[in-house]
Amino acid sequence: MGRFWEIFLVAGRLGLTSFGGPIAHIGYFREEYVVRRKWLDEGTFAELIALCQFLPGPASSQLGMAVGIKRGGLLGGFAAWLGFTLPSALALILFAYGVQELGAQESADWLHGLKIVAVAVVALALWGMGRTLTPDRTRITIAVVAAGALLLSGSIAAQLVVIAGGAVLGLIVLKPPEPRTDGDVVSNGGTRSAAVLLIAFLVLLAVLPLASRLTENLAVDVVDSFYRTGSLVFGGGHVVLPLIEAEVVPPGWVTSDEFLAGYGAAQAVPGPLFTFSAYLGASVNGLTPAWGGGLLALAAIFAPSFLLVPGVLPFWERLRGVARVRQALMGVNAAVVGLLLAALYDPLWTSAIETPADFAVAAAAFALLAFWKAPPWLVVVVTAIAGAAVVQLL
Repeated sequence: MGRFWEIFLVAGRLGLTSFGGPIAHIGYFREEYVVRRKWLDEGTFAELIALCQFLPGPASSQLGMAVGIKRGGLLGGFAAWLGFTLPSALALILFAYGVQELGAQESADWLHGLKIVAVAVVALALWGMGRTLTPDRTRITIAVVAAGALLLSGSIAAQLVVIAGGAVLGLIVLKPPEPRTDGDVVSNGGTRSAAVLLIAFLVLLAVLPLASRLTENLAVDVVDSFYRTGSLVFGGGHVVLPLIEAEVVPPGWVTSDEFLAGYGAAQAVPGPLFTFSAYLGASVNGLTPAWGGGLLALAAIFAPSFLLVPGVLPFWERLRGVARVRQALMGVNAAVVGLLLAALYDPLWTSAIETPADFAVAAAAFALLAFWKAPPWLVVVVTAIAGAAVVQLL
């Protein structure tokens, strides 16, 4: 338990101070776990990053889990997740209570500002991920084709097809990358127990939709939707936006304005963006108490990661040297950029940018984030005020 509290407190400090999204989180983690505390070396850290990018789900949270598992076993992985996740999850559940108390969300001027800042934040993520994951014209083409396919279809099935298509195209048209030889992932568990975890992941993915149909229970429906989202989102971070929006808005669990307002508020808090699920769970019409719904959705969306990370770690050592695996992943990453490009247009742009003034506010927010390096929480506050002012003046 001493190791548990050590990991929890270190991760808790990161959860209170790590602004900037998944890419920034990796920088915070490296400084804390590799440079300062020397819990693992650079090579091992690099391999864990590659592993977490390969898996579906929240990459930075899974990286923290993996570090925790290597430091203190499965209990250490839970401590690392809890410390990193709890601050932003509690803040967003409280925000959901605030939105519910205000009422008439569609007419609230400040919600318009939060919708605008979401455009700027996703545009910045697209810009950064695009430069890293689509550095050549072949991968740019894959991303653009993926975005077009998603905008024309708009279904969850299309997103999965696009991701699979990216992997296939990666194998066909991309040059195999040089295999990594540095780093050493040492498993904390055997392959037999790891296989049990992976089987449990697949069983839940198959059984939960059936349970949802048979029981017609709202809580089961929420668990099914958020578990599926955590299981199928590749790229983590902002890429969760289109998939989770398709799960919660069409059924009427939350309104489109509530969804985008919560997404904007999620930019103002540190920690993983997947804690947006806590806000959504607390906002679902019919789930009481609201905080219980928030914790239920939070647990459901992260549950796949708790099964996948310790389940895959023992096998990763064998996969890391396979060039074809890395080649397919390059195509998947390009498709993920296309997914984000499509999400920037719909639902973000179509819902938030209604006037030239809205565009000006979004451009200013983007400049503050990208060039002035302003803290995201400050940009959220300023943009919310500016968006409300635009509504009042126009």
